[in-house]
Amino acid sequence: MALTDRKWKFLVIADDTPEFKKVLRLAALRASKVGGSVVMLHIIPPADFQHWVSVRELMEEEARQEAEGMMNGFARDVEVLSGMTPELVIRSGDPKDVIVDYIREDMDVHLLVLGADVGGDPGPLIRIFREELLDVCHMPVLVVPGNMTDEEIDKFV
Repeated sequence: MALTDRKWKFLVIADDTPEFKKVLRLAALRASKVGGSVVMLHIIPPADFQHWVSVRELMEEEARQEAEGMMNGFARDVEVLSGMTPELVIRSGDPKDVIVDYIREDMDVHLLVLGADVGGDPGPLIRIFREELLDVCHMPVLVVPGNMTDEEIDKFV
């Protein structure tokens, strides 16, 4: 399949940080403009509780249910902004490994869109990308500053 035959997917890593709303807005509006789509990937870190398997499984199930609720809310936001229904993906594991595995699986992912906190530490995803993912992700990465206004984002797209 030629590159031009592929549908552009904008991959966003869904979390509950304040800057994620900015990432979601930019990705949804830009994907809509170019005829692409949005994939929201939420990563559940591995459960730390090792003593009882049943307790760990319960903790993982609760985390998955919470993630599904959060993702459904974000999906409604994308639909309001762009009229499109995003693809929702929930995975468990180390964020670096999950991101790399997903990008390798879905050849239509065109752009990774991350948010950065501008009040000091840019956040764990930016650190992971800068320190570990640069060598592995062979695609453009767009970093959205968390202090962008909706008006600035709308001008960008």
